[in-house]
Amino acid sequence: MKVLIPVAGRGSNLRPLTNTQPKALLPVAGKPVIAHIIDIFIDAGFDDFIIVIGYMGTRIESFILENYKNTEINFEFVVQIPREGSAHAVYVAKNFFEKEEELMICLGDSIVNLDMQQMLENPNSVVGYQKVDNPGEVGVAELDATGKVKRFVERPVIPKSNLGLVGVYKIVDIPTFIKGLEYVIDNNITSQNEIVITGAIQKMVAEGCNFEVQEVENWYDCGARNSLLEANATLLGRPGFQLTTTDDIKCENSIIIKPVKIGKNTVVKNAIIGPNVVIGEEAIIENCIIENSIIGAFTDLKDLLLKNSLVGHDSTLKGIAQSLNLGDHTEINFGNKL
Repeated sequence: MKVLIPVAGRGSNLRPLTNTQPKALLPVAGKPVIAHIIDIFIDAGFDDFIIVIGYMGTRIESFILENYKNTEINFEFVVQIPREGSAHAVYVAKNFFEKEEELMICLGDSIVNLDMQQMLENPNSVVGYQKVDNPGEVGVAELDATGKVKRFVERPVIPKSNLGLVGVYKIVDIPTFIKGLEYVIDNNITSQNEIVITGAIQKMVAEGCNFEVQEVENWYDCGARNSLLEANATLLGRPGFQLTTTDDIKCENSIIIKPVKIGKNTVVKNAIIGPNVVIGEEAIIENCIIENSIIGAFTDLKDLLLKNSLVGHDSTLKGIAQSLNLGDHTEINFGNKL
């Protein structure tokens, strides 16, 4: 069975970081989002991938080919032009899966942990879900009394379900799925100006296809700043994750508060790093306090207090060092809000 991963979008919610690199290559817990997704499926036994690329697609293709070159994994790359949403991204790759009996799909900003064997053993099409507090902002599945899906709705105005679609799908009826994709594309059925997979699988339900849902163990949505930082913190906290200590880096007069992951050849001086911080390789961090943040490689940070921050690669940021002599009953506010 093939795995299709669409990663063609611009990642507008993560600008300005995505002005210079694709969302799929943003680092989370020490490696790019796309690597987390691919590795999850490789660990489950998959070895045949279709990657739909678009925005800065050559960079994604180069990363994958370089980092998986010594494996038996097969990658096929398809360019999505124009970029009109997830359903359109899947449709442009149909020549690569139309003769398959089944297909796995995982959206390129969703890192998901689930019981893959349970999903594969289910004879019906299956979608992954997690109960959400904001069902009006995501696609949801509405179920009948037997647990089968009776309806998929993208961003419902009046939600009748809190079963949020996490972006993982197993499709067992490929011809009907392709017809569903064609239907939403031909009729320009959109959500926030994008043609999404939810409409295609709803068309399959209307045609009589059976869908079931499977709750996922964890869902890390990497499509926006806050959710990316939450994913980073959660993944760093996994049992057995290889964290960084003061013995692993060039560390002088500094404190590392786990969980923290710091790249090779990074220098840390007079700093407090952590918790929930990732710093790329070859960075210089001096006189800083950094918490719950992702800092890119080759950065130069000095005299800063950073919290809940994203800093791109090869950036320089310097604050103002203060030397104060304050008397009693003094209040000073430098105007910084975290």
